Amino acid sequence: MKIKQTIDKIPGGMMLIPLFLGALIHTLWGEAGEYFGSFTKGLMTGTVPILAVWFFCMGASIDVRATGTVLRKSGTLVLTKIAVAWVVALIAMQFLPVGGIEKGIFAGLSVLALISAMDMTNGGLYASIMQQYGTKEEAGAFVLMSLESGPLMTMIILGSTGMAVFEPHTFVGAVLPFLVGFALGNIDHDLRAYFGKATQTLIPFFGFALGSSIDLTVIWQTGLLGIMLGLTVIVVTGIPLMLADRFIGGGNGTAGLAASSTAGAAVANPMIVATMKPEFMPAAEAATALVAASIIVTSILVPILTAYWSGYVARKKGIRPGIAPAAGAISAPPSSASDKPKTV
Repeated sequence: MKIKQTIDKIPGGMMLIPLFLGALIHTLWGEAGEYFGSFTKGLMTGTVPILAVWFFCMGASIDVRATGTVLRKSGTLVLTKIAVAWVVALIAMQFLPVGGIEKGIFAGLSVLALISAMDMTNGGLYASIMQQYGTKEEAGAFVLMSLESGPLMTMIILGSTGMAVFEPHTFVGAVLPFLVGFALGNIDHDLRAYFGKATQTLIPFFGFALGSSIDLTVIWQTGLLGIMLGLTVIVVTGIPLMLADRFIGGGNGTAGLAASSTAGAAVANPMIVATMKPEFMPAAEAATALVAASIIVTSILVPILTAYWSGYVARKKGIRPGIAPAAGAISAPPSSASDKPKTV
């Protein structure tokens, strides 16, 4: 049976399929973890420790060495993405309660959901797109996108807007596994190769653990809103990213549009933040469902829109669209980004 090949055809499949499986078990049999206990319970409730190991391995996989052009391009995209999410949070907090909207067509929408969907780019998807429609430097810009991964940026945005107060040691605790892995991976390249192999392997495990805390009825209720959130992410982050890519990064906007997705790892942020700040717990479950929908929507639409824009730019310049980068282009090995091209 070609199970993995089938899952890979689904945007974010390696994250979302285990997540929905866990959510199905939780919906039909909420006490399954307690009933089986032992390792089964640990697997179903171990989101935080599994993610801690994942952050460490992801940090170890990142090579600090990069050209100045790559750093400028990736830095521009990363900072723009975070800045847009911060501005959105500042505006949204004036209208949305901390626990999210409880009734009506926008039920489940919260600042936590908006930030989690907008502040992280799917680095693997970006690299895959730019290998076909961009330059080797643009394809290599995924090197800094992994720094967005995890709850740290979400916490910083929430803290800087005044929505939540996180103690300094909490920030350190959120980023320490990543930094330790990053240091070890750059001190010893053998360690980078060793730990880097685990980044993709761990994705379905924390997806299942995360799903085991979600009621599928919530996902059903937020389905349409999740689609709307995905479209909003592309428009609200995509336009500033395209402008930044053109006027700061020296590109033509293609890389900016390719970065306007929601990362698969972002689906874990609402629950992680809620465990640290319980006041966000009422919004966390719906926010997780919304972010999951946004992942699917952006994973499907961003490659299509980027291909269209690349073709439009190429036609204006009178060249053939869709030319892959020259030989030697920087690729995106699974161990160097938080997401694979097909699995988010």
